[in-house]
Amino acid sequence: MKRDEMTIRELYDTGKTIAGTYLEAYTYPWEVLPHIGDIVRELGSGLSEDEYQRLGEDVWIHKTVTVPPTATVKGPAIFCRNAEIRPGAFVRGNVLVGEGAVVGNSTELKNVILFDGVQVPHYNYVGDSVLGYKSHMGAASLTSNVKSDKTLVKVHGEDGDIETGLKKFGAAIGDFVEVGCGCVLNPGSVVGAHSSIYPLSSVRGCVNRNSIFKREGVIVEKEAR
Repeated sequence: MKRDEMTIRELYDTGKTIAGTYLEAYTYPWEVLPHIGDIVRELGSGLSEDEYQRLGEDVWIHKTVTVPPTATVKGPAIFCRNAEIRPGAFVRGNVLVGEGAVVGNSTELKNVILFDGVQVPHYNYVGDSVLGYKSHMGAASLTSNVKSDKTLVKVHGEDGDIETGLKKFGAAIGDFVEVGCGCVLNPGSVVGAHSSIYPLSSVRGCVNRNSIFKREGVIVEKEAR
């Protein structure tokens, strides 16, 4: 994947999130990560009180959304229309959950934007990441957002590395991506739209759009239908 294929414009349909205008102000998805909290607060302050209830400080929940008693939601956070929060979910703040998205049992979110229709339904950890429209993470798949040596994360493109300047960056997952069960997306992973990741994979680097990641070094283009 080349640099111009990692851009917000290439990875996402920004019309599928209420944060679309904010995202369009940046070139790459990781550039928005330090600003998610501020974006959520600004968006929240303009939400209709007829549609959203405000719970605690800087938490806005659409009135179609039910928060189970065993879920923990810390702000700033927004849950849009028809989002689903399942028992045991842990939302740690700086989180935007799009319309119809699913935050599953024992799933943990921190500093993320989930576009509309995203599913992180079973035992997932998603931190410092952006997940595109209708992307799906299989059970127990997660984003690893800090390198083991604690150095700043780089994104490895075909035409050279990009310095993010961030200690924490998990993954940028494009629209309609399918991540199999038990996968680890290592720091700085970028997965192009309409791609699939085989179960139990460890993804390091970038996966082109319309591709199938079978294992490290084995990535094939999807056949046209």
